[in-house]
Amino acid sequence: MKRDNVRTWAVYLTYASIAGHLLVGALLPLIVGLGMFDSYHRGIEAAFYGAAIPHGARAHQSWWISLFGPTVQAAAVWMAALAYLGARQRSAFAWAALIAGIVLWAPQDMYISLLAGAWAHVWIDSAALVIMLPPLVALYIIDRQVATPSASHPDASGCHGFK
Repeated sequence: MKRDNVRTWAVYLTYASIAGHLLVGALLPLIVGLGMFDSYHRGIEAAFYGAAIPHGARAHQSWWISLFGPTVQAAAVWMAALAYLGARQRSAFAWAALIAGIVLWAPQDMYISLLAGAWAHVWIDSAALVIMLPPLVALYIIDRQVATPSASHPDASGCHGFK
């Protein structure tokens, strides 16, 4: 596959994963109380309270998950801005920033989830890594090769702007 085709598909995959984040973030507050998530809630409650689940624990948990929805939406907007700049300007920096955010988030989120015995979170995080990192790494490599500044370029030092 030609480099331009790989780049095009990687950009589409990146936009799709960002759209997924936006959609999930919008839906979380609306679906958190649905019965299909009862086993998920019970697992979290058991991890924190054992058999002595206090009254109101489910409501508290649902409140936190509902708050997390807008956080995911905001992250999706920031990711979209970086992806747009990366796609339009062939900016390896934009792809590297997205990679850095994922690499900072995932291990910490997975570790904290493992401590709580929240395996569903670990699997979701693993899926996000497998879906998001390969296209971003490909975009970083492709755009870094294409946009290597020359010594005569005014921004070659990196002090006057980003490429």
